[in-house]
Amino acid sequence: MNIKEFIEAALLEDVGPGDYSTLASIPASAKGKAILKIKEDGIIAGISLSKEIFYHIEPNAVFTPHKNDGDKVSNGEIAFEVAAAVHTILKAERLVLNCMQRMSGIATLTRQYVNAIKEYPAKILDTRKTTPLFRAYEKEAVRTGGGTNLRMGLYDMVMLKDNHIDFCGGIEKAIEQTNNYLRANRLDLKIEVETRNIDDVKKVLATGNIHRIMLDNYTPAQVEEAVALIGGRYETEASGGITLDNIVDYARTGVDYISVGAIINHAVSMDLSLKANIL
Repeated sequence: MNIKEFIEAALLEDVGPGDYSTLASIPASAKGKAILKIKEDGIIAGISLSKEIFYHIEPNAVFTPHKNDGDKVSNGEIAFEVAAAVHTILKAERLVLNCMQRMSGIATLTRQYVNAIKEYPAKILDTRKTTPLFRAYEKEAVRTGGGTNLRMGLYDMVMLKDNHIDFCGGIEKAIEQTNNYLRANRLDLKIEVETRNIDDVKKVLATGNIHRIMLDNYTPAQVEEAVALIGGRYETEASGGITLDNIVDYARTGVDYISVGAIINHAVSMDLSLKANIL
């Protein structure tokens, strides 16, 4: 879904056959201004998307940003100002707020994780634990907060997880059949394999022909052991049960990536409001 399709679908969901509150009380010719007020500290995200929403409804709207996506912001500051038809401002209000509050919450939490391990080379990854049809913008918010996107979906990377391995009949068979499939279909995709213990890691190393090894639900000590065993032959990723309280312990192991689903699915929306700017 591209940005135009997203905006149209989101407006259809919210506006339906008409914004009757606005149609009933505001003349269609009325012009106005509004400001986006920041009501708590954090990392702002979604400003560029908000600009596209206003321009989609009214191409001649005037959108003036006072902050950029990724900026550290404080309570009381203004993110942007928009001048447009009052009908446009009120029609866009809730969609803009829903998007920006959600994205800013994700960017803020992601930045906390990134800052926690800034002394280490490991990178923070997101996951596919996202809101349906809003994934692209949640993952954009992760990047805005300084994190890295693992993959956009099932189509741009192969990840052989525990269920794939069990249904297929083992790690070795899953890797072999995956490589055969990619060659037969001329697909240039990286392969990541989830492991549940050191024995699984040894099986992956013996089989080869992959790109990254996931160390799922390992303790930091077990991750350190696995990273030493892998010895830089493949990228490594720690996953499962990782929080702000223990992430430094995982970063110290020398693992390349740390995936944290919580940066999206545990993020709390930032408090923002769109208010009429009465001159």
